[in-house]
Amino acid sequence: MIRSRRSQIIGATLLLLLVWLVVYPLVLVLIEGVRGPEGWTLEYVRLFLDRPTEWQALWGSLWTSLASVVLAAVIGVPLAFLFSRYDLPGGRILSALVALPAVLPPLVGVIAFMFLYGETGFVSLLVQRLLRLQEPPWRLQGAGAILLVHAYSMYVYFYLLVSAALAGLDASLFEAAASLGAGRWRTLRRVVLPHLYPALGGAALLTFMTSLASFSAPYIFGGGFRVMTTQIVATRLNGENALAMVETVSLTGLALTALWLLRGSQPSSNAAGGRKGTAPERLPVSSRPLRLVLAALAWSLAGVLLLPHLTLLLVSFVPLGTWTTEPLPPEYTLRNYLTLVQDPVRARPLVNSLWLATVATVAAVALALLGAIVSVRRRIRGGRLIEGLLALPWAVPGTVFAIALATAFSVNAPHAGRFLLVGTLWILPLAYLVRNLPITSRAILAGVRALDPSLDEAAATLGARRWRTLRRITLPLLRPALLAGASLAFVTAFGDFVTSIILYTYDTRPISMEILSSLRQSDVGVAAAYGVVLMLVSGAVFALGAERGSAG
Repeated sequence: MIRSRRSQIIGATLLLLLVWLVVYPLVLVLIEGVRGPEGWTLEYVRLFLDRPTEWQALWGSLWTSLASVVLAAVIGVPLAFLFSRYDLPGGRILSALVALPAVLPPLVGVIAFMFLYGETGFVSLLVQRLLRLQEPPWRLQGAGAILLVHAYSMYVYFYLLVSAALAGLDASLFEAAASLGAGRWRTLRRVVLPHLYPALGGAALLTFMTSLASFSAPYIFGGGFRVMTTQIVATRLNGENALAMVETVSLTGLALTALWLLRGSQPSSNAAGGRKGTAPERLPVSSRPLRLVLAALAWSLAGVLLLPHLTLLLVSFVPLGTWTTEPLPPEYTLRNYLTLVQDPVRARPLVNSLWLATVATVAAVALALLGAIVSVRRRIRGGRLIEGLLALPWAVPGTVFAIALATAFSVNAPHAGRFLLVGTLWILPLAYLVRNLPITSRAILAGVRALDPSLDEAAATLGARRWRTLRRITLPLLRPALLAGASLAFVTAFGDFVTSIILYTYDTRPISMEILSSLRQSDVGVAAAYGVVLMLVSGAVFALGAERGSAG
């Protein structure tokens, strides 16, 4: 009885904390949008409705997100079939290489595209030199440029989820279809695709929500094309804070509406059945010429997808002011990397990003673990609500939450639950913490649900208290889930740009802001060196999380 009461108290405290961190800032944004100096007003709402630019930005966010889903599916689904269903030379290596865009933080992927395909990028300068053009052959601006970056960075969702679904198919399904006389196309349409619906729906949802919240690509390549994420920042910079609040509410409403519609449209995975036998073997390509063609096509695609990574690495060795109109840089140096270590001003963002991401990750894992235990293992009242609050930040674009946190913690009013954190070193780790809660909670909740409740009962019969059971049994078994959630959260916080650009100060500037500053100073080598560091750290953290998690 005492333990149950203690669990209820812990759960209620966690629930109040999550309401304060997640819901309260969003409510304040809603209030600020309908309140002026003289009291309640709908003036800012009318201003939003009367301005064509606001509707254009909202429509731009919607249609680019839908287009990103289509483009990502067109790239990711065929790649998943190619590398999961066919036995190609070096197929396992290729399948890993194709997933590498996942380790590029959004801002780093954008600048890699700029160095590769921009007006002064490698490809543009090469085409200009070959065709003897006086002007760049294209300009990487507008909706087309944004969609190009989105398609490259988001096809991974379709590729990974569809590949996992294909690997989870039961080989007996193909045998049964063949015994009934079904050909390959009929088997694909009547057997394979129904099993892929949940994966396709999940990938579409991930792609749409990520595109809707995208800020880096529209900020760098948008030009005169506006989406709501950049519109909010521009409005805030113009001093129209109340209008920015209305824009924030409109984008939140669009995100939540899309989330509800897309989640509701996904077929239930139960309808497709489950896997009861062995996974299907990869299909051998009997024709040698066809095998060579497919292998060449696969390696070519992998090479094209790896070009941004290689471009970023090459540019990181370019000295300041040496690369202008040549297709390839004329000089190379290690000075850019030495600068990141030897120059205290340049090294500061690296240190900042490391400690900011570490603090936010540790706090997010702790909150997610506590939420999973009290809602799943202790089954307290309000457990479902705790899980919903842990997942809510994923449904709200990063720009929205950055504005919400800036609004909530820009004044010192302890009686109203508001503290002056904007301008201090605590606002960024708090923002990263809130943004990381969905990532960590999904992984940890899945791990906790997979635990056998009889383990706790066995520990209790042997006299172990809850803390000892947690330390000796629960945490070791949750190690893979904890490391998966922690690695994703750390990488996300380490490369964050959309939240940082609104909340950072000079003393707490992270790597992403220093990359932007270096680009503005035309120091492309240092900017690329920062990007390579981000890419390597992200890849190392992912690999470490996977290795340690599997070992656990």
